[in-house]
Amino acid sequence: MAGKKASGNPRTRALLSLCIVFVLIVVAGYLALFGFGKGRMINYMKPWGEAISLGLDLRGGVYTVYQAKNPNEEDLDSKMNSTISILMSRLTRQGFTEANVTRQGTDRIRVEIPNVSDPNEILSIIGTPAKLEFTDSNGIVLMDGSMVQNAQAAQDENGQAIVDFTLNEEGAKIFADATAANLGKPISINLDGETISSPTVNSVIAGGRGQITGNFTPEQAQTLASLIMSGALPIELEQLEVSAISATLGVEALDKAVRAGIIGVILVMLFMLFRYRLCGVVADIALTIYMLIVVLLLALTGAQLTLPGVAGIVLGIGMAVDANVVIFERIREEKNAGRPLESSVRKGFSNAMSAIIDSNVTTIIAAIVLYAFGTGTVRGFALTLGIGVATSMFTAIFITHKLLDIFIDLGIRNEKMYVR
Repeated sequence: MAGKKASGNPRTRALLSLCIVFVLIVVAGYLALFGFGKGRMINYMKPWGEAISLGLDLRGGVYTVYQAKNPNEEDLDSKMNSTISILMSRLTRQGFTEANVTRQGTDRIRVEIPNVSDPNEILSIIGTPAKLEFTDSNGIVLMDGSMVQNAQAAQDENGQAIVDFTLNEEGAKIFADATAANLGKPISINLDGETISSPTVNSVIAGGRGQITGNFTPEQAQTLASLIMSGALPIELEQLEVSAISATLGVEALDKAVRAGIIGVILVMLFMLFRYRLCGVVADIALTIYMLIVVLLLALTGAQLTLPGVAGIVLGIGMAVDANVVIFERIREEKNAGRPLESSVRKGFSNAMSAIIDSNVTTIIAAIVLYAFGTGTVRGFALTLGIGVATSMFTAIFITHKLLDIFIDLGIRNEKMYVR
């Protein structure tokens, strides 16, 4: 009976909750700094900072921007998407797995390749047509990609995704003879030495038109069609700009930004302690949790951290502190009106909610618009700002409120410790 009574004591529950919070913070902080594991029997978890992908401006590399020569070309949207897929495939096959190819506006493409110092190396890969070959089961080349006039995703009579392709006159004759000689056998389609499809020949394909069938999804059929057509890009591009960014400059910029952020956070925490006393302690704990959550989300989502992105994180910290300031000021107003401490906390949170939600939601909307219509580092800023503001709203509404309740349940009821 005594054990049950003790476990139901609000002060005991509050003390246990506070201990759990501190243990979680310490564990999360350790994992963020040092990771976990590395042995044969334990999967290795990287330190969260190492797991975050750095943008081109922080780790160096090459970027180039292309524009469609004819922005009024028919079906431009589809051709731009196919071009992006082809460029990404070319870079991946050459070992640049961390390359980033994105569309800017309606008629521009931005290509970013980290850890590369020579722009000409990348431009030669992007500008060199892929080598497409059709081979029989013995590896004998039957024809090359120059004989393919068109390939596109389509549907058969049953609604199954397929790939339609058309050959020129020379290719049609060669392929008719090849399919006649390989009935029931596969003919492989190879791109730069890698097999991308091995359909079995079910009938002689004459006339230069054929289909590739299989258990394709519409996306897989479109990808295969784009790869088949990758001997030449669907649209003609012209280069607008190209630049190489030094990795040394990126590291120095990141170090300075992180150093400035740490100094700023320490100063903010000291101010909150001086101005709001125990409420300041609560704000500092909530701010620590906020930073851990943001770093974890950046590591889990694979978001690229850019220098403007670091600014977005710092701005999010400001939003998190601002939300706490609004809450504490509302609590102080309620206390000065003569309400008891518990009632002041509850009413103060209630009065602050609309202001916090309105300011944070409008900032999140602005971040969404920047991410949707921005390019390059602007999107990095928008992404980290959105993550930061959403997290700050969560910590202010839930974490700060819960921590204040814990301290009150611990029996710390000296009102001068909460508000001046």
